[in-house]
Amino acid sequence: MTQTAVKNSAQAAPVAPRRPHSFTRHGITVQDDYAWLKDPKWQEVLRDPAILDGDIRKYLEAENDYTESLLGHTAPLQKKLVAEMRGRIKEDDSSVPSPDGPFAYLRKFREGGQHELFGRMPRDGGEVQIVLDGDALAEGKDYFRFGGSRHSPDHKLHAWSADTKGSEYFAIRVRDWATGADLDDLVEETDGAVVWSKDAKSFFYVKLDDNHRPMQVWRHRLGTTQADDVLVYEEQDSGWFTHLHESASGRFCVIAGGDHETSEQRLIDLADPEAPLLLVAAREDGVQYSVADRGDELFILTNADNAIDFKVVTAPLASPERANWRDLIPYRPGIYVLDLELYSGHMVRLERANALPAIVIRDLASGEEHAIAFDEAAYSLDTMGSYEFETTNLRFAYSSMTTPSEVYDYDMAKRTRILRMLRDEGGRLV
Repeated sequence: MTQTAVKNSAQAAPVAPRRPHSFTRHGITVQDDYAWLKDPKWQEVLRDPAILDGDIRKYLEAENDYTESLLGHTAPLQKKLVAEMRGRIKEDDSSVPSPDGPFAYLRKFREGGQHELFGRMPRDGGEVQIVLDGDALAEGKDYFRFGGSRHSPDHKLHAWSADTKGSEYFAIRVRDWATGADLDDLVEETDGAVVWSKDAKSFFYVKLDDNHRPMQVWRHRLGTTQADDVLVYEEQDSGWFTHLHESASGRFCVIAGGDHETSEQRLIDLADPEAPLLLVAAREDGVQYSVADRGDELFILTNADNAIDFKVVTAPLASPERANWRDLIPYRPGIYVLDLELYSGHMVRLERANALPAIVIRDLASGEEHAIAFDEAAYSLDTMGSYEFETTNLRFAYSSMTTPSEVYDYDMAKRTRILRMLRDEGGRLV
């Protein structure tokens, strides 16, 4: 079809009508003729898109119809391009299985699929068991997106979350590994993340408020309704965000709060979920920090004391306030500490100097440090974390302008590495 024919077949572009509206803020009156396009019930619309104001829906549908009138004739070309792109990738893309106790957990895609599959296999190899099939879960739904996914400490259950409306409100469910069925538990309007208690009888999650802000941390006990959940923590500053993750050792749930300049963290003892929260250090404007734990000691990555490139300090778990912070890796101008990973016997720093990243490993018993060596002049690095704390294995990803992405397991004690995954120049696993 020629451009002239396409232009002639296209319908007229919709024009949003002006509806005079004004509002005053801080003594200034603003005129907004298109304010009607924001549904006054937008919070409810996020939960149920079907209740969107009829005039707004009509206009959005007109925009979509106009787009279709312009681009509809390209549908065969779009399909052809998708087929060509699919032909250049390995569609059953899999992660390297990550060991935890008797199993190694993984995620993958099936050929022709759109959504992830989550599963596991025996630690030393064997048949893969899929616990969550995203393609099956998405069947018949207009929208589907996974949120968090986390197996329980006893390896019997799997908490998972999904958004099925496009609202970015994630509902959490719990699946039984043995039966493949979900329990009756349903926890809604969350950010999707889950942290299990040690006994696997409860989990912590963050609930989003009516303005879609993550402000509250709740504890859910299996076998009860969400109405029975216990509020653990509530952030009072509407400009802050609250998230959860497991600590390095798995001993604590970390409540991490902050904005773009300041942070504050609290610890929940996962062996005693009802115990009082432990505040690491009270918030100070401009001071950022993140915490990792090892026994009775905390390792803290922070920009405190004007360490604009960050440094590493330690503090006793019993009294972790700022007054008790002691430098372990002092601030070094020009060396930016990007991240910190902690294991039972080693501390790993991902840092950057002169635009080049480095992985530096510290033996916590001897204090000796070494960096993993690479031959190329420029490259990208990233550490990938681990379910296990009592390990000498570090997993990292490496790539460069001439080397496609590679995943290695590195023995921090023996200083040896094993290539676990390699992609070719087209991004396919080899």
